[in-house]
Amino acid sequence: MKKRALISVYNKEGITDLVSFLHGSGWDILSTGGTSRHLKENGIPVIDVADVTGFPECLDGRVKTLHPAVHAGILARRELESHKQTLEDLHISPIDLVCVNLYPFFEKVQAGLPLEETVEFIDIGGPAMLRSAAKNYRDVLVITDPADYIEAAEGVKAGNITLEFRRRLAGKVFNLTSAYDAAVARYLLDEPYPEYWSLPLKKARSLRYGENSHQAAALYVNADRPGGIGCMEQLHGKELGYNNIRDLDLAWKAACAFGFYPQGVSGPAAPPLGEGDLERVLPEFLGSARGPRVCCAAVKHNTPCGISLGSSLGEAYAKTFACDPVSIFGGIVASNVPLDADTAEKLGELFLEIVVAPDFEEGALAILKKKKNLRIMKALRAPRETNELIAVDGGVLVQEADRKLLEKWETVTKEAPDAAYLPDMLFGIRAVAWIKSNAIAVVKNEAAVGIGGGQTNRIWAAEQALARAAAAVDTANKAAFPGPFAGECARVLASDAFFPFPDVVEAAAAAGIKAVIQPGGSINDKASIDACDKLGIAMIFTGTRHFKH
Repeated sequence: MKKRALISVYNKEGITDLVSFLHGSGWDILSTGGTSRHLKENGIPVIDVADVTGFPECLDGRVKTLHPAVHAGILARRELESHKQTLEDLHISPIDLVCVNLYPFFEKVQAGLPLEETVEFIDIGGPAMLRSAAKNYRDVLVITDPADYIEAAEGVKAGNITLEFRRRLAGKVFNLTSAYDAAVARYLLDEPYPEYWSLPLKKARSLRYGENSHQAAALYVNADRPGGIGCMEQLHGKELGYNNIRDLDLAWKAACAFGFYPQGVSGPAAPPLGEGDLERVLPEFLGSARGPRVCCAAVKHNTPCGISLGSSLGEAYAKTFACDPVSIFGGIVASNVPLDADTAEKLGELFLEIVVAPDFEEGALAILKKKKNLRIMKALRAPRETNELIAVDGGVLVQEADRKLLEKWETVTKEAPDAAYLPDMLFGIRAVAWIKSNAIAVVKNEAAVGIGGGQTNRIWAAEQALARAAAAVDTANKAAFPGPFAGECARVLASDAFFPFPDVVEAAAAAGIKAVIQPGGSINDKASIDACDKLGIAMIFTGTRHFKH
């Protein structure tokens, strides 16, 4: 009996060569719809599946291969006499090879089509044939990836298709269909936390190693909903590593927390973090107190070492560099506006791992490319993930992404903060959300001039941040050309979580802090409030914690 191959592909890449080889090797070719027409146009004789099933394609192509004559021919176990007898009794010929790839649901779900149109790109017959063939992989060679065509053809030619190869291709089928089904489920389900958590993740590339050189690693991105990392284009430099990607992700999120301006500040494509919260609780301040939102963030070891706002990128970068001119060495710099040539010149003065921006103005790329190994990333969109996942042994923690800035704006001390401190307070509560807990940011001129993060108690984080802020101001005051922090000490302190004791307030007062913004919520809040009143500090409670472990 002649061998039979069933071919039904949306992606026609390489299919003519494979099928020409099979036909030339004496195989009968079964096919459907557009694939059948494509093969016939290329001179390959094809048996229409409708001639095998005795049933016409119907329902606008929804039903083509969903028929016992197809699935029995695929699923019959060749070693079982009962199965062979059944095929003979029903006049069904075995199918020995199934080559199918699917309707492009991953791509179409991103196109913003109406629900009714998107649903038509949910493939039913294709996954059914693939799954049938993969289940019976010992007897049926199943191919869904054009990258496997050559090896499959070579196996057919040699007459020796190994069981290992068959099993691997079957595994690729279920790998694909599980991701495909996950994309469909995510599109149709209106549940934030369904019974089963599945993601359509596609391997973007293998990485040289993971967090350490002895750990294997790879990057996977959403196939149906690309986020910031999945929509970045590398324009120059070495290949990204595991730690690079982790830091790049945080730097880009921190910069875009203050808005995303792919064409410059005249028209943001994405609003700042918690903009709706501010509109709700501080509508009277939005016109005058938000300040410029051109942001430059520097990240090292997955926490910011500097983050600042400026009326221009040059100003924002100068402030970010001055926040911590030591730690930025070997770090990542992110901008939420296109990078200009003047700022590129400044970036070229030090060693950086990565520079990321929405675009690069004339001349900026040429300047940056002088650094042979510098990774230059063009970010095509703002971060968009609605959930965050953390692996634990045997499972995954899933949580909603931290998109809320504050619940309230409550003055809890006798005196309200001076209006002059408001821009720094609003900046501080946005910036501190990206610093590892326990997190403290001391702010001056809309810059995190002192950062304390990742400490096991809050007073250590505060002391660290206050000391760094004092050093930055002292350095600026001693410089021959005063930097962005010259003048009086920083006056604003932001905390990602409440103060369990008044010790942070006392340390802040000793350093000259005059305004504190924090979530509140400790059973000892009154002790901190009383300390503020005693020491002349105004304090705002926001009601929203920003832990980042």
